[in-house]
Amino acid sequence: MGLFNRKKEETPEVDPALSELGRDYAIAKRHGDRRAMNRIVRKVESEHGLADADWGSFKDGQQSYDALPPAYTKSRSNRRR
Repeated sequence: MGLFNRKKEETPEVDPALSELGRDYAIAKRHGDRRAMNRIVRKVESEHGLADADWGSFKDGQQSYDALPPAYTKSRSNRRR
């Protein structure tokens, strides 16, 4: 509303276990490890169910890792032409 709004926005509670699984999923995705990605998704579906709040925590963990830039890039000078 205004510049000095005192109303606090309600943030949804994040499940730390699901957030960690989301982070692990993002790491596996960045490294191209499909087997680990599928294993993590199956684990989330079997243990935590398919509730929207659970997937929100999972996505929060993914986004927290995706916000970090890669530590290094692969050298392109030694590629075959």
